[in-house]
Amino acid sequence: MGQVNGLVVEAGDVHWLRADVALAAAARRQAAQLSRRLGFPEDRVARVELCVTEMATNLLKHAHDGSLALRVVRTAGRAAVECLSLDSGPGIRDLPRALVDGTSTAGSLGIGLGAIGRLADAHGLHSLHGRGTVVLARFWDEGPAPGPVGAGGLTRPISGEQMCGDTWAVRAAGDHGPGALLLMMCDGLGHGPLAARAAERAAGAFRDSARTSPVDVLQEVHQQLRGTRGAAVAVALIDVAARRVRLSGSGNVTSVVVTADARHGLPSMPGIVGVQMGRPRVFESAFPPGACLVMHTDGLSDRWRPADFPGLFAQDPVVTAAQILNQAAVRRDDAGVVVASHGQR
Repeated sequence: MGQVNGLVVEAGDVHWLRADVALAAAARRQAAQLSRRLGFPEDRVARVELCVTEMATNLLKHAHDGSLALRVVRTAGRAAVECLSLDSGPGIRDLPRALVDGTSTAGSLGIGLGAIGRLADAHGLHSLHGRGTVVLARFWDEGPAPGPVGAGGLTRPISGEQMCGDTWAVRAAGDHGPGALLLMMCDGLGHGPLAARAAERAAGAFRDSARTSPVDVLQEVHQQLRGTRGAAVAVALIDVAARRVRLSGSGNVTSVVVTADARHGLPSMPGIVGVQMGRPRVFESAFPPGACLVMHTDGLSDRWRPADFPGLFAQDPVVTAAQILNQAAVRRDDAGVVVASHGQR
């Protein structure tokens, strides 16, 4: 994963495309632009275009409502185009059949979800009957695809805004042993350009910090956010060797450790990072194999339960993050979520 304490992955810019009659054409244009920016050869660009076209067609034919999210992700010195399809139902009744190559939805290209999986270097699918489906396809730049990344997330701006005031980032904390991760979730106050500016400053401070103590990193972010409108920020250290999570935060960020059938909350203290922050405190939780750490802003309801998402927490962390956002986000605020998993389950 690069340097011992190097950046693993961060939010970046997400291009959201709502489901309408022009979705397929818009998705092809955006996907091709992102692919060529990474230097993909034209045959690989065509594979990405084919993938997003099928995603778009399925949304328009079968979903109650939905969106595509397209972005470039960077990790371990590599870059990928990531394509996510999110909808609000009706869900997929027969997943095994849907994954058979050539299974066609009416009017679609007929290549099927199974073929989308074969086109992509990494893929994922999670569906909740009557509630919605998330499909992931990830295309790496040239060379062998890196191994699974143990963390990922997603942000979405409030309706009517292009810039998002929520952001997240993950970096390695190798001085705590192999696999240790440091995560930050940030919610810039309000929304729009000023909130996005605070979030960008927080991400820069987190990225540049050499510290791995959540309290130390939070205090560095606090100093860097002076002069901005401020933010709610939480920083968590996942110590895989010790099977523990330690978190320090200020403001309204929800942080929970999720196991198969339960969730354990890690609270943040009152305050506004960059404006008025009290003395930071550290909260801890066990983090057994198979657990996930989920951190999200108040643009998502915190009333969800693990039981609401059967099978979700064994998925790629990006699929997990996308489905939680898909089900719990509110339209009247920016939304952001980051997920880290303990091992391959």
